[in-house]
Amino acid sequence: MKKIVSVALAALLCMSISTTVFAHGGGLNKDGCHNETKTGGYHCH
Repeated sequence: MKKIVSVALAALLCMSISTTVFAHGGGLNKDGCHNETKTGGYHCH
């Protein structure tokens, strides 16, 4: 039972961190992409 609770808590933690890390504003173009001024890169959502 402890293992199930640990796995569930780990999954919840991962989900909460991932939404914080990947969520950001920024003007997306018509393709859903934008330039990253800090790195010079370009990515799509």
